[in-house]
Amino acid sequence: MSEIQNSIIDGLQDKATLMRIHSIRATTEAGSGHPTSCTSAAEIMSALFFSVMRYDPQDPAHPDNDVFVLSKGHAAPVLYAAWAEAGYLSKDELLNLRKITSELEGHPPASLPFVDLATGSLGQGLSAGVGIALAARIDKRAQRVYVLLGDGESAEGSVWEAAAMASYSNVTNLCATIDINRLGQSAPTMLGHDIETYKKRWEAFGWQAFTVDGHSIEELITAYEQAAEIKDRPSVILARTFKGKGINFAEDQDNWHGKPIPRGDKADNAIQILEKQLSGKDFLWNPKLPSPTDVDSVTTVVAPEPPYALGDKIATRQAFGAALAALSGVDSRIVALDGDVKNSTFTQEIENERPNHFFQGFIAEQNMVGVAMGLAARGKIAFAASFACFLSRAYDFMRMAAISNTNVKLIGTHAGISIGEDGPSQMGLEDIAMTCAEPNYTVLYPSDGTSAWRAIELAAENEGPFYVRTSRPATPVIYDPTEEFEVGKAKVIRQSDNDQVTVIGAGVTLFEALTAHEQLKNEGINIRVIDLFSVQPIDQETLVSAVRATKGRVVTVEDHYAHGGIGDAVLSTLSTEAVKVHKLAVRGIARSGRSGELLEKFGISARHIVESVKSFLG
Repeated sequence: MSEIQNSIIDGLQDKATLMRIHSIRATTEAGSGHPTSCTSAAEIMSALFFSVMRYDPQDPAHPDNDVFVLSKGHAAPVLYAAWAEAGYLSKDELLNLRKITSELEGHPPASLPFVDLATGSLGQGLSAGVGIALAARIDKRAQRVYVLLGDGESAEGSVWEAAAMASYSNVTNLCATIDINRLGQSAPTMLGHDIETYKKRWEAFGWQAFTVDGHSIEELITAYEQAAEIKDRPSVILARTFKGKGINFAEDQDNWHGKPIPRGDKADNAIQILEKQLSGKDFLWNPKLPSPTDVDSVTTVVAPEPPYALGDKIATRQAFGAALAALSGVDSRIVALDGDVKNSTFTQEIENERPNHFFQGFIAEQNMVGVAMGLAARGKIAFAASFACFLSRAYDFMRMAAISNTNVKLIGTHAGISIGEDGPSQMGLEDIAMTCAEPNYTVLYPSDGTSAWRAIELAAENEGPFYVRTSRPATPVIYDPTEEFEVGKAKVIRQSDNDQVTVIGAGVTLFEALTAHEQLKNEGINIRVIDLFSVQPIDQETLVSAVRATKGRVVTVEDHYAHGGIGDAVLSTLSTEAVKVHKLAVRGIARSGRSGELLEKFGISARHIVESVKSFLG
C-alpha cells in the first residue's frame, strides 16, 4: 500500500476513533444512551461519511446527496458525531445530547436536515431506504442510499419484507450494512457472529452480500466500491464487529447495552486510551459532492371534477381508485403502493395510467407503509392502500409516520361489518381509533363517490399523514360534483327549524341515518342529519350548533367498534356542552352475513336509529 493510501487509512481510522470519543462523552454527559452500540459502528460510519458517500456537508438536505438512514436509531450519537466531524454540527453541541433544549434527541428526529425519517423503532429503516431509493429512480438521480441496521433488529419480519421487495423491484442503488456485533439488549443475538448464515439468508433474498471485518477501513471501502458496481440487485455489507469496540472494559461484553460510561475515572480512562490511538497526522478530507440532477418541476394544473351524477351508485373505494388515477395525471409527485389487493382497492387504476408510479408491496403491509414513508420523505405524495383491517399490521410504522409528520396517505378499504360475508377477520373496526390516536393524522371518512374523490384531493393537497376510510358497498351519490369539502368540516344534509335530535353518521351509516330521517319525518319527527366526513380534525362549530338546536340530544352511528370511533370523537368535542349521546356502534365480534343483515344484527341500522331517537322523546 502506498504512503498516500496509508495516510488516508490512518485519517479514516482517526475519524472512527474521534466518533467513539464523541459518543462516549455525549452519553456520559447525558447520563443515558447507547455508547457501545455506537462504538461498534465507528469504522462503518467513517468509511461511509469520509470516503464513500457523495454529499455536501454544509447542505445535508441537498436532494442529490447520497442518503444515509440509521435504522439502529439508538446509535444516534455516532450519527451526530459523523456530522460534527464533517463540519456541520458543533462538537460542543454533541454534549447537549438528549437535553430538551437540543435537537440531538436520543433517537434521530426528522427535524434534523440529515434525517429523512425518525428511527428508533427497530426494523423500519430498510423499508424507508427502499422508498428513498425508488424516489431516486423516479427522479433519475445518480444517488445511492445507505442503510445501517443492527444485527438484533434483523429478527424483525419487516426487515425481510423490505429485503424481498428491494430484490423484486431491483433497487440497485440501495446498499444495506449490518453491524453484526453479536450482542442484543438483554442477551446475544440469534446468530451471534455466524456471518455465513447471514450471508446465505441475504443471498436467498436476492441480494449481493459482502462479508467484511467491520473494524477494517480497507475491507469496508473495498466492499462499498464493489457494491457500487453491482447493477442487477441490491447489496448488503455484512460487517463483523464488536459491541463496545475500543472501550477496554466493555468490548464484546454483555450487559452494557443502553448504559453510558459512568462519570469519573471510568469514562476518563476510556477516553484517554482512545486518544492515545490517534495517529496525530493531518487528514485533509475533501468531500465528494453530489452530481446535480435536473428534475421536472411540478406545474399547477386544475384537477378534474368528480365524474359522478346525483343518484349514481358507486363504492367509495372505487371512487378512491378513480380519483387517484385522475390526480396522478396532473401531479407527477403522486405515487401509489398496494398490498396485493389492487383489484379490490382499485389502485389498479393508477397502475394502468402511470405504471412507473405504482409499486406492488404484496402481502407485507408494514413494509408497504414504510416504503411509502421513504417515498414521501423524498418529495412524493405517497398513497398506500389495503383493507382497513390489514393496516393494523403496520400500526408501528403508522405511529412513526406521525412522529416524523411524514406526507404519507393511507387508504383503508373494506371498513366495517358492511363488507358482509367475508367475516370478522376481514372487517376493519378499529382503524379510526388507531389513526385518531396519533396527533398528526388527518382522518377523513367519505360517504359517497363525490366526497371520496374530494377526500383524495384534500389528501394530495395537504401536508402530513392522512387516513381515508372507504367502504365496500356501492352507495348513492348524494353530493353534486361542484360540492366543496374541507378538512375539519362536516356536512349538514338534513335540517329543519324544529329538529329534535341530531344524528351523526359517516360512510355507510349516513345512509341508514337518511332512511331513519324519512321514516321519522313520516311520523312527524324531524331530525338533523350530519355527515361527519372529517373525523380528525372535527368540526366543533357545526356540531355545537346542531346539538344546541336539538336540546343536547345526539345519536352517533358508526360501522366501527364503540371505543375510539366517531362516537368518542363527537363526545370529546362536545365535552363543554350539556349533551346526552347515544352511541350506536359495533359491540362484540362480528360474523359472516349479508351487509344489511349485519347492520341490523349489530345495532347500527336505520331501525336502531329510529328507536334511539324515539327513546329520547319518550
